[in-house]
Amino acid sequence: MPHFSSAQQRGIEQLARDLEGVFGPRLESVVAYHGNQGDGSVHSCVLVRELGFRDLAACLPFTENWRHRGVAVPLMLSTDELTRTVDVFPLEYAAITADYAVVRGSDPFAGLAIPLEDVRRAVEALAKSHLIHLREGFLESHNETTRIARLIAASAAPLRALLVQIARLPDAGHGGVAGALPSDESLAALAEQRIGIPAPLIRTVLAASANGQSTITDPGHLLGGYIEAAQKIWHYVDRWRA
Repeated sequence: MPHFSSAQQRGIEQLARDLEGVFGPRLESVVAYHGNQGDGSVHSCVLVRELGFRDLAACLPFTENWRHRGVAVPLMLSTDELTRTVDVFPLEYAAITADYAVVRGSDPFAGLAIPLEDVRRAVEALAKSHLIHLREGFLESHNETTRIARLIAASAAPLRALLVQIARLPDAGHGGVAGALPSDESLAALAEQRIGIPAPLIRTVLAASANGQSTITDPGHLLGGYIEAAQKIWHYVDRWRA
């Protein structure tokens, strides 16, 4: 179960009360979890019966207060939408079910099966997209140091998200990681142990700041090894089997 600060708990409770006022008995579940955006906000998944535009309009006056309390706008779904989109959004639902708390109603994820092959396929798409983005970014950089540094820095968050998803895939001798989001250090160790990518390379990329400065001292040299690492990541996911 995720840990929430007192302020976050108050924000979640206010969100639940606001939703109860809007939906009444149609509110079936409110689930809270930590997002992976790194902004410290609390995220939630809300299940209701018969979700329509009028409901969204009724929620609109509350959104600014939610944001002020550090609570992101909730993911709102009908019960039918949840069960029918597991194969469409396996990573999103897997991320929620890894560590969540039921705030109101029943547990919508109890007994919900997310096929590992669906997860693997979605992770492969992320891995291949990441590799293609790095290749194209290098060609568009004209080999300029500043542009390469910015490319690496901008890719740090997507790489972290990709490695988190890989960490949740069971691996012989390692198992899958459940619960709270893994640290950058544990993700670097995972990349080395499972995929054979040097942990220092992953640490350096993940530590890259938004402006491309950080600890990157030789962006051109780093990017060469990074692209090779991204290719290894894709190969690993492509060949992964439960």
